[in-house]
Amino acid sequence: MAYKDLREFLSVLEKEKQLLNITEQVKPEPDISAATAAANKLTSTPALLFHDIDGYNNKVVMNIHGSWENHALMLNLDKSTPLKDQFHEMNSRWHQYPVNPIQVETAPCKENIIDKNINLFEVLSPFRVNNNDGGFYISKAAIVSRDPEYPENDDKQNVGIYRLQVTGKDTLSIQPSAFHDIGIHFSKAEKNNEPLDIAITVGNEPVISLMASTPLAYEQSEYKMAGAIQNEPYKIIKAETSNLDIPAGAEIVLEGKIYPNERVVEGPFGEFPGSYSGSHKQPTVKIHTITHRNNPIFENLYVGVPWTEVDYLIALNTSVPVYQQLKKEFPEVEAVNAMYTHGIGLILSVKSRFGGFAKAVANRVFSTPHGMPFTKVVIVVDELVDPFDLNQVMWAMTVRVDPAKDVQILTNMPGVGLDPTSNPSGISSKMIIDATTPVAPAQLLEDTNLIELPEGHEEWLNKLTNLLKDAKK
Repeated sequence: MAYKDLREFLSVLEKEKQLLNITEQVKPEPDISAATAAANKLTSTPALLFHDIDGYNNKVVMNIHGSWENHALMLNLDKSTPLKDQFHEMNSRWHQYPVNPIQVETAPCKENIIDKNINLFEVLSPFRVNNNDGGFYISKAAIVSRDPEYPENDDKQNVGIYRLQVTGKDTLSIQPSAFHDIGIHFSKAEKNNEPLDIAITVGNEPVISLMASTPLAYEQSEYKMAGAIQNEPYKIIKAETSNLDIPAGAEIVLEGKIYPNERVVEGPFGEFPGSYSGSHKQPTVKIHTITHRNNPIFENLYVGVPWTEVDYLIALNTSVPVYQQLKKEFPEVEAVNAMYTHGIGLILSVKSRFGGFAKAVANRVFSTPHGMPFTKVVIVVDELVDPFDLNQVMWAMTVRVDPAKDVQILTNMPGVGLDPTSNPSGISSKMIIDATTPVAPAQLLEDTNLIELPEGHEEWLNKLTNLLKDAKK
């Protein structure tokens, strides 16, 4: 069953003991981020729901996607589902694309409509996510836009998560990077000196947040993929003032326009590499209409030194597209782990057909849509190595790598500007580490007879797992 909204998912998290209710009054800064950062140190990291925020009217929820247990529950799996199994389950559902969304006429996000005297601080509960942020940030909103050249093409409608800095009671700044879909949309509008309609949806059910952070192809619909991932058509509703389709389960919708040829200084902002971005001039958004549920919940994203919620949010949904792109050309690819710092680090499991095969497949990563700007380091391991098990990966790194011949460096390649090592910004070196067993005609290792696990170990694994479950009841 699909979750109809954020609140239904919160009730499931609470039932599964993956939600903590914070009822004491907290300050927006530093309490909310401090508590969320502390939660990341816990086992089975829970979501946090703050009920009483000093100076604000609405509740704040953090860390919705912030653990593999929560991630599994989002997919309607048992919360103990292993990571590799979640990867293959998501990959299987991916193949169901497209599942067309359902347009509904009414939704709770339309319970209240504000089109005069807009004041974001009366509806949202914004705060600086990290101490040295340049201002209050909305860091987990799903932003909807359409290609102005093809306004009726639903497949060119985009739903993405992009950082927003609050600059006034009814204004924001946005970072529409050139390689993001919204960057393409805004570039086309700005060339014609026209504003771009956007809808900023806050407090969404978890699958659309997942899709909004997924590197889909330009003409792949996040709503159609959300339907595939949740095994049920996704529900959308029309925005109040434009042709945009918005998530029907949203808590808050901010409707506005990105204006051409208007820039304000934005940043710095603590970003996913665990460091602050610089300050740059970014486009201006003016909000003209707000719709929201009664007593809306403000959801935000804590970003810091990994691991935080953002690392869970962009882990498997980054890994699966790269895996499918490689698998299509190289059936020998077994799995892809692009979980580390948004795929800047990527681990690839492959069955080598001939000498040099692993390095060749690794080079292909750098020409995938996500790998080209993001991936900097690729580690390739044999098909028997689980790329999601770092103990196995480090074993391969230590006994399969000859640094003199198994490490390849590529210079002057595309990079992501938020990577602190990118110099100049957007240009990076890349590295491939071939940790596979050499295959002829490459020089073979002298001793590669692997120790096999004792007979019956799988039966004992199941038996011990069940005993542990019984012990915890």
